[in-house]
Amino acid sequence: MWNQRYDRADYLFGTAPAQFLADQQGTLQAGHKALVIADGEGRNSVYLAQKGLQVTAMDSAETGLAKARALAAQRGVSPSFILADLRNWVWQDDAYDLVVAVFIQFAEPAFRTKIFDGMKRTVKPGGRVMLHGFAQAQMQFSSGGPKVLENLYSEAMLADAFHDFHIERLASYEAPLNEGPGHSGPAALIDLIAQNPV
Repeated sequence: MWNQRYDRADYLFGTAPAQFLADQQGTLQAGHKALVIADGEGRNSVYLAQKGLQVTAMDSAETGLAKARALAAQRGVSPSFILADLRNWVWQDDAYDLVVAVFIQFAEPAFRTKIFDGMKRTVKPGGRVMLHGFAQAQMQFSSGGPKVLENLYSEAMLADAFHDFHIERLASYEAPLNEGPGHSGPAALIDLIAQNPV
């Protein structure tokens, strides 16, 4: 399905990073190792590489990764792009300073729990998880995301999932999206930044 969605001349979700990620630029440290999961056409991994991070990005759609490589070449950076399915992804222990997941809401609750557990396991002590997605109120908007309530996030659900981390930001809010044709219009969003205790 994602191969078909990305098989287009333009970028489905644009080429700029998610605003949430751009807002965190003050905390991004050049040289840090970052993992960006299910990064599609590469807008977030390319942005992190432009900030000097050592970036590994993975996605299961070959068409998305091809466009990600083209975007990286255009911007003069070279993240490591890996074709892989999150269901088979091997999470390395304590491997990254930063793990980023933006709009990964294709995952049903049981799969999502495995992803969150993997993200927590692969981030180093002192490192951070940055998660951005649609809140449950997105059901009333048509700006993108799944129309499946259980795939959307709530503050209570994320607080419970990351209860063993230090939560630096957990907020839900409404804001306009202008991220290509795939995300356009008013949206209900939610952010999580959580640090693995040292």
